[in-house]
Amino acid sequence: MRYCSKCMLPETHETIEFDEQGKCNICRQHEFKKTKINWEQKREDFEKLLEQYRGKYSYDCIVPFSGGKDSAYTLWRLVKTFKLKCLVISFDHGFMRPKVIQNRTRMFRILGVDSIIFTPNWHIVRKLMLEAILRKGDFCWHCHTGIFSYPMQMAIKLKVPLVIWGEPQAEYTAYYSYEDTLHEAEEVDENRFNRFVNLGITAEDMIGMLNDQSIDPRDLEPFTYPKLRDLKAIKYRSVCLGSYIPWDVKRQVEIIKRELGWEEDCNVGIPPQYGYEKVECQMQGIRDYLRFIKRGYGRTAHLTTLDIRNDRLSREEAIELVQKYDGKRPYSLPFFLELLGLTEEEFNKIAVSHLIPPHKWEPKTSVTGPKLHDQDKWDKTNPLEREYTQKKLKEANII
Repeated sequence: MRYCSKCMLPETHETIEFDEQGKCNICRQHEFKKTKINWEQKREDFEKLLEQYRGKYSYDCIVPFSGGKDSAYTLWRLVKTFKLKCLVISFDHGFMRPKVIQNRTRMFRILGVDSIIFTPNWHIVRKLMLEAILRKGDFCWHCHTGIFSYPMQMAIKLKVPLVIWGEPQAEYTAYYSYEDTLHEAEEVDENRFNRFVNLGITAEDMIGMLNDQSIDPRDLEPFTYPKLRDLKAIKYRSVCLGSYIPWDVKRQVEIIKRELGWEEDCNVGIPPQYGYEKVECQMQGIRDYLRFIKRGYGRTAHLTTLDIRNDRLSREEAIELVQKYDGKRPYSLPFFLELLGLTEEEFNKIAVSHLIPPHKWEPKTSVTGPKLHDQDKWDKTNPLEREYTQKKLKEANII
């Protein structure tokens, strides 16, 4: 398999392209970010944007919040540096780890912000997870669509038109690039939502795919992006803070640890030095394992790639870490399988059906990783019935 000559991304990474020197387009984007963008002007642009909304509504802005490093830093920066009155919206995907909840409570009290935490119907979530993994090899459809839809719905209901997110997509993929947004910020809008957030499946599509008479169409409303006319009616803007200030995860993590008492909680398949990454989700290790099966790289490749681009790690050091941590079978896999009523053989068959050539994968090559310290505290109430799962597996020709 072909890899970028600088970073750890392979040819199976979404949106990747290589130039004549073998360097990927995302590495080139980061070079552009460092050398071609006038960040002082970007900061001024952001201040001008804020003045259009500051003090004119019940809140100056809405901040979507997961509790991870990026949303934590975004909230801290908006409150402390830009002095905004923020409404924090958290979409609880159903797999929040205990420490992220503790971090969230501590941060909200330190910063003094109002917050809304929404949790969707667990019966619906389980079925959405199964449907999404069967169709796209990614069970996180409910999480991604909810995280991006629900804050926009609340913006309309509460008439708070400015929504501010964290890192721009240009930091990780080429769906958007820093060059594209040189003069305009990356908009977190319906085009972005349909381009890659919802995996090409709308909530209306999902209702038809589920084909389940027990599901009320209203059950899918939390995962439905609002109508453009309703967003335009409140004159909305939905932007990334990282379009206006240079995004530097490691520097930002040190700030939130110092200022907010934010604590790390290392996840599956991640080296200890990256204990700040993906602390919020119990199922992150499963998702990264799926990506390894499908694309041939995991979370460690993603993390070391960022450090290579920021001149904090050599490619040789990154290769050593990737070989040590990526691709391990998560200890929590049986927990996940029980929730969805799957066997491991069925899981592997589903994953391989979404494999992207030229990558190849064999189950026998997987070594089980260590158990997370908090796994015994995870709730597995009411797993999906095996009868329902088998029906869906038959429809998908898995069994």
